[in-house]
Amino acid sequence: MGKIVEKLGEIGIIPVVAIDDAAAAVPLGQALLDGGLPCAEITFRTAAAADAIHNMSTAHPDILVGAGTVLTVVQAKAAKAAGAKFIVTPGFDAAVVDWCLANELPITPGVMTPTDINQALAKGLNILKFFPAEAAGGVKALKAIGGPYAGIKFIPTGGISANNLADYLRLPMVHACGGSFMVAKQLIADGKFDAIRDLAATAVNIVKSVRSVG
Repeated sequence: MGKIVEKLGEIGIIPVVAIDDAAAAVPLGQALLDGGLPCAEITFRTAAAADAIHNMSTAHPDILVGAGTVLTVVQAKAAKAAGAKFIVTPGFDAAVVDWCLANELPITPGVMTPTDINQALAKGLNILKFFPAEAAGGVKALKAIGGPYAGIKFIPTGGISANNLADYLRLPMVHACGGSFMVAKQLIADGKFDAIRDLAATAVNIVKSVRSVG
């Protein structure tokens, strides 16, 4: 379990995907690979999520494919059956967390408050999604909330863009960031996979530039 979450940290930026046509997951995966970004979080915000996870993970075994916006155990089971290698939730749900831990499926639950973080800590989790990052106060809020929790790492998601990605990555408590700016739903629907490739490459370069300085 730890190796998968560790790999996400090494990559540094996780594309958060909402996709309506599961068939588009295959060329989308190729675009991400071509842009140097071998991971994707396919969210259960659309009915195509499970099929998209299956299609991308089958066609591109080199991509670390996970499931996001998982709200129930039923969805977690569907994601795992489809081939998801990790689970991301928008908030802390004890039932989903317990199921994932029992089934050795890495999970990063969403947190926004110290109470949320305490609940996750009680389950032995130390890498958490900070959501919605920008709406919750951005970099300033994450620094304040994360300060008391030594050893906890966060994956801020929500409002992350090419303009503020570096600001988050510079925080020592940030493990990686989640962002949809390189995989915008409309770009996928319009089949603009070259644009997605280029945006993915831009994100990767931002990660590299921050970490080369650090």
